Amino acid sequence: MKKRIWLLYLLLIACSKIIYAQNTYTPSVGNMAARRNFQDMKFGLFIHWGIYSILGDGEWVMHNKKIPYESYKRLAGFFNPQEFNAKEWVAFAKRAGMKYITITLRHHDGFSMFGTKVSPYNIVDATPYHKDPLMELAKECEKEGIELHFYYSLLDWGRADYAFGSPINDGKPVNGDWDSYIKFMKDQLTELITKYPGVKGIWFDGDWERREVNWHYNEIYGLIHKLNPSILVGNNHHLAPKDGEDFQMFEKDLPGANTTGFSAESKIGSLPLETCETINNSWGFSITDRTFKSSKQIIHYLVNAAGRNANFLLNIGPMPNGKIQPEFTDTMAIVGAWVQKNGEAIYGTRGSSVPPQDWGVITVKGKNQYVHITDTQAIPYVFIPQLKQTVIKAVLLNKGTAVKYKQQPEGVFIYTDGLPMDANDTVIKLTVN
Repeated sequence: MKKRIWLLYLLLIACSKIIYAQNTYTPSVGNMAARRNFQDMKFGLFIHWGIYSILGDGEWVMHNKKIPYESYKRLAGFFNPQEFNAKEWVAFAKRAGMKYITITLRHHDGFSMFGTKVSPYNIVDATPYHKDPLMELAKECEKEGIELHFYYSLLDWGRADYAFGSPINDGKPVNGDWDSYIKFMKDQLTELITKYPGVKGIWFDGDWERREVNWHYNEIYGLIHKLNPSILVGNNHHLAPKDGEDFQMFEKDLPGANTTGFSAESKIGSLPLETCETINNSWGFSITDRTFKSSKQIIHYLVNAAGRNANFLLNIGPMPNGKIQPEFTDTMAIVGAWVQKNGEAIYGTRGSSVPPQDWGVITVKGKNQYVHITDTQAIPYVFIPQLKQTVIKAVLLNKGTAVKYKQQPEGVFIYTDGLPMDANDTVIKLTVN
C-alpha cells in the first residue's frame, strides 16, 4: 500500500511539473498594457528589405534560384542603399495612417540588416554602405511616435551550425551545432533589445522549416521578457499560440480563413491578433511584380481585419537603393486620406460579437458600433442579426446625417435607400445604451 501511495505521489509531482512547464509565462502589467495598445493601433507597415532586393526577385531568390551560399554572399559587396532615408519611410507610414512598423532585420538568407557584433555578415561590416539603417529607423520611429517591431528569422540557409537540410535527431540537426546556433540567436536578440531604442515587438518566422527541432523557446522568449517584460513576442509558426507568446499572427489570411493553406492548424486563440498581406504578390522587392492592390482592396482588408478583432500589417519591399516604389506611395496616400476621415471606426476598436456579414463587418468602441458596408446590397437595407443592445441613434460617420433604422427582436434593419454610399466603405455609427 505504501509503495502504491509513493508511486501515486511521484506521478502527481510529474504531472504538476508538466502542467507548470506548459504554463510558466505570466505577462507583466506593462506587457498587458502593450497588448491593449497593440490592438488599438490596428494598422501597421511591414517591410521586407535585404541584400536580396538587388536581384529584384523577392526575398526567397537564393533558395528558389538555387544560388550557392558562397556565391549569394557576394551580393553584400554590391549593397549600397545611398538613397535610404528613415524620415521618408516613417513619413510614408504616418501618411498612410499606420501606427507601427515591423521590419526584417535578418531573413532566411542569414544576412543581418543591423550592426551586430556576433556575425561579420551584416550591413555595417560586409557592405560598402557601412551604416546601420535600422538604428536610424529606430530613432526616427521614437521621434515620430511610431512603434517599431523587428522581424527575426529562426531559419538560416547559410550558417554551418544551423545546417540547413540536415536530418534532425533528438531535437537537433545531425550535421550542425544546435547549441551554438541558439546562443547566436540569443546574443543577437540581446543586442537588439538593449541597443536599439523603442523596440516594442519581436516577430519570429521560420519555425515551420523544422517542426521536430527543439527551438528552446522557453529560453528565447524568457530572455526577451527578462530584458524587457513589455516587449510583445509573436511567432509565424502557423500553429496555435505557444506559451510565452503575446500575440498571434495569420499570414496572408484573415483570422478564421485558410485560403493559403498556412492556417490549417492555426485556430484563433485569446491573444491579440494580426494578419499580414503584401501590397502586390511579393514580400521582398520584385522588379517584375506589377500586381499592385488597389486602395479599395487595401481599405477592405483593413476594415475586415478590424471587424475580426485583428490588426492589419501591410507589406512593402523597398528597392535596393533604399527608396519606396512610387506606385506604393500613390496608393497609400489614398488609403491614408480615407483612414484620416474614418479612423474613429478603426483605431481603438474591437471586433463585434456579430459575425461578418455579406455586406461587411462591425467594429466596436465603447457605446458605439460602427457598421462598415463594404459591399453594396441590391436590397435597400442591411440587416444586423444578434444585436441585443438597444440602438438609440444611427448616423453617417462622416456627415452626421441621421440614418433610418428599425430594431426587432431578431436584429436591426439599417435602411440605405437614398444614402450617399462611399465607394470604399460606408460607415454608419450606431450609439447603443
